[in-house]
Amino acid sequence: MDARFITPVVTAFDSNYNLDIEANQRIWDFVIEGGVDGIILLGSTGEFFAMTMEQKKELITLASAHINHRVPLIVGTGCMRQEETIELTQFAKENNTDAVIIVPPYYFSLSQDSLEDYFDAITDAIDIKIYLYNYPERTGYDLTAELMLKLRRKHDNIVGCKDTVVNFAHTRKLVDTILPEFPDFEIFSGYDDNFAHNIFSGGSGAIGGLTNLAPEVGSGWVKAFRENDVAGISYYQKQMDILAQLFEFGVPFVPLVKKAMIMRGITMEDVSTPPLQKPNMEQINRISDILAKVGIKSS
Repeated sequence: MDARFITPVVTAFDSNYNLDIEANQRIWDFVIEGGVDGIILLGSTGEFFAMTMEQKKELITLASAHINHRVPLIVGTGCMRQEETIELTQFAKENNTDAVIIVPPYYFSLSQDSLEDYFDAITDAIDIKIYLYNYPERTGYDLTAELMLKLRRKHDNIVGCKDTVVNFAHTRKLVDTILPEFPDFEIFSGYDDNFAHNIFSGGSGAIGGLTNLAPEVGSGWVKAFRENDVAGISYYQKQMDILAQLFEFGVPFVPLVKKAMIMRGITMEDVSTPPLQKPNMEQINRISDILAKVGIKSS
C-alpha cells in the first residue's frame, strides 16, 4: 500500500531572528534520519509568513545544497503578491528543488474564478511540479474539489494538494472527485492524526508538523501500512493521537513544537518570529507529559 509522511520543517532562528544555518541543517538531518518521505520548506510550520524574501531565498539555497536529494524537497512559495510567488517559485526551480507547494493569498476572501486565474498564471509561467495548499481556516476560503479538478485538467504540472481541513469529509470529496480521472494525483491531509483515514480513503498520506519532533512515528506508521501490519497501524495511530495534544494548548503551535524538539535534545535556540511567544511553564510541563507518554526522554 502506497503511503507517505512528509515533514513541513520548522525554521531555526538565532536570537536576532537571523537564520541559524547549523541548527537548520541539524533539523533536516534529524527528520531525514528519522525516515520521513520528504521535507517541505517554508510551510506554515516553517514560519514563511514572517520571513523576508531574502531569508526565504537563503534558506532555499542552503536546504537544496544540504539535503541534496536525499529526500524530495518541496518549497512553500506562496506569497501575498502573485509576482512574488512567481519569483520565489522560479528561484526554487533554479535551485533544483523537487516541487513547490503554494498557498494562495489570504486576508480577502477570493472567488473560485479569481483563484483559477491566480494558479493559471503561476503554472503557465514556470514548469515545475506544484502542490496546491488548501488551508481555509487561515486563508478564509476553500479550494474546492471542482476547482482542483479543473486546474489539474489544464495543467499537468499540478500534481497534488495538501488539504488542511478538520472535517475529513472535505478530503474524501477531493479523493472521490479527482482520483477517478487522475489516479496519480497526490492528496495529503494536513493534520498528522488523519494519516490513516487518508490512506484508507485512497489518499497519499499526511504532511504534518509533529514529525519534526517524532519522525520515527511517521515513518513507523508508513512502514506498518506498507507491510499491512494492523497492530502497527493501530499503535502509531495512538502515538500520534497523543502527540497531537500539542495542538490543544497553544496557538500557533509552532513554538510548542520547537520547545518539544529542544526538550528532546535537538540543539536550537528557543526562538520563533514575533509576535509568536515562547511556551510558558504550564505549557512546558504539558509538553513533558506528552513526551513521556510516547516514550521520548526529555530534559
